[in-house]
Amino acid sequence: MTQSECLARLQRSILIADDEPNILILMEQVLEELEEEGVKLFLVNNGTDALSTLVAQRPALVFLDVMMPELSGFEVCRLVKDNPDLQSIYIVLLTAKGQAFDHEQGMAVGADCYMTKPFRPKEILTKARRILQRQAGN
Repeated sequence: MTQSECLARLQRSILIADDEPNILILMEQVLEELEEEGVKLFLVNNGTDALSTLVAQRPALVFLDVMMPELSGFEVCRLVKDNPDLQSIYIVLLTAKGQAFDHEQGMAVGADCYMTKPFRPKEILTKARRILQRQAGN
């Protein structure tokens, strides 16, 4: 794969990692408008699959739940941000953990954004579109 093909893949894909099936379905529905614009969505339900998908697919954006089986979202985020080949991936921690301590921990492991559930679907779509446009401009 050429560098431009890698960049194109990076700019046009989103990973959604959450162990709650209803959240995965809702996020997929919220972001399906982007799929119509050529954005590929990857959905996984645990931290191990999130990390392996991040390494293999290198999405531009990740919506990452904190409380997941196998590896937590905090652990996945730290591993990604510590890896020079992956650290440009934009990570949004999307979680029910809304305490200040949790937010601080998320920022400490390198999250680019911390959002709490319940979320507003329009806000998710707007944020995703903005991040993908910013990534495409780099």
